Amino acid sequence: MDTRHLYLDGAETPARSGRRFPTHAPATGELLAQVDEADETDVDRAVRSAQAGFESWSSLPARERGRVLARAATLLRARNAELARIEVLDTGKPIAEALEVDVHSGADCLEYFAGLADKLHGDHTSMPGALVYTRREPLGVCAGLGAWNYPLQIACWKAAPALACGNTMVFKPSELTPLSAYGLAECLTEAGLPPGVFNLVQGAEATGRALVAHPGVAKVSLTGEVATGREVMAAAAGTLKRVTMELGGKSPLLIFEDCDLEAAVQGAIDANFFTQGEVCSNGTRVFVHESLVQRFLDRLVPRVQTLRVGDPLDPTTQVGSLISRDHAERVLAYVDAGIEEGARRLCGGRPQDPALARGAYVLPVVFADCQDHMRIVREEIFGPVMSVLTFGDEDEVVARANATEFGLAAGVYTRDLARAHRVVARLQAGTCWVNSYNLTPIEMPFGGMKQSGLGRENGLAALQHYTQLKSVYVALD
Repeated sequence: MDTRHLYLDGAETPARSGRRFPTHAPATGELLAQVDEADETDVDRAVRSAQAGFESWSSLPARERGRVLARAATLLRARNAELARIEVLDTGKPIAEALEVDVHSGADCLEYFAGLADKLHGDHTSMPGALVYTRREPLGVCAGLGAWNYPLQIACWKAAPALACGNTMVFKPSELTPLSAYGLAECLTEAGLPPGVFNLVQGAEATGRALVAHPGVAKVSLTGEVATGREVMAAAAGTLKRVTMELGGKSPLLIFEDCDLEAAVQGAIDANFFTQGEVCSNGTRVFVHESLVQRFLDRLVPRVQTLRVGDPLDPTTQVGSLISRDHAERVLAYVDAGIEEGARRLCGGRPQDPALARGAYVLPVVFADCQDHMRIVREEIFGPVMSVLTFGDEDEVVARANATEFGLAAGVYTRDLARAHRVVARLQAGTCWVNSYNLTPIEMPFGGMKQSGLGRENGLAALQHYTQLKSVYVALD
């Protein structure tokens, strides 16, 4: 069994708190490591280290910063198999997904922002007797708070734009998945990142609160639940920190009568059961045109029933273990609530296979005959539960799709591209897909509307959230 410490000044460093917490493999219950827990004193050490690192990092030529990030991307890719396995052990997701998505998408992010590091610029305006220009400058120390479903990817999504812009970062992973972030920290150090520029603290809510409240932190970026977002926003207000948040969702997937049915069925599967349903943007409210719904279900259910659920380290596994037994029981309670409220369960639920008894498994669930008022339709479940609803016309389904406090994502399946653009323009969602779902290239900004978040991850838009604008007036006469 390993013991992992904090990562400060370019190396693992024991926490002064003297406290540790265990991290377990959700698929087996195996103890993976004991991890040092940071208290307020440790968080202060990390922030002060990042403040010291800011002086050298922010003054380094932008092209040099980009080269460090590019080298780190290469190192991440070289460690893909090792880091993917760590991610699978810590999260329970299938190894086939982790090998193709998690590490590579993190490396893509580092590489993308490496190329943008020297592209930051302001504007200028010529005026009678004066020149006015603006500068894009870094904020200082940024705090990143990660989630447990894509630990390494999220760490990269937060660190890469921050570091490219000349900031430093103190990152706290979820206490449920603390391990893969060490791989990122090690790759950044090996790539030439100066000490203190990326620090890693570990712990649960108390550690996160100390980091958000620290007066030396200029900006907080959170990926998490809506309730956590409210707490972070309130805490950050005390020192007027900048805040960006990628929060939860209950996203609609609209399937029109003229769609490619096979593509729509596959899209619904991807939108609900990838990473065993633990994806914030998942299209869990599947609205199917009433003329199509029976054919849709006839094709959907047999395919869902053949999804291979099992050992996440088995390359043939398609659905792994949920993050914990407690979370699996929460998901199963929603399944029970759906049945009680009158939805028709077509497949899935609590597994009976003894081989799955050690883990936090839920067999993929499909509900038909769902109504908008049901809890399974209104509330974020964050598990492999699909709710299928029917609709009659475009205006109706758009209104129902928008009737939620969330606004993270949405999808549309139709062969009529005029309709697709028209519907997407009316949907209250920050990220929309047409004839696809859950594809998130780094070049595309990602984020939500309403209570699904503030600001954007990725794309050029992310640079605005990690820089501040300075205006300069130069008198010429």
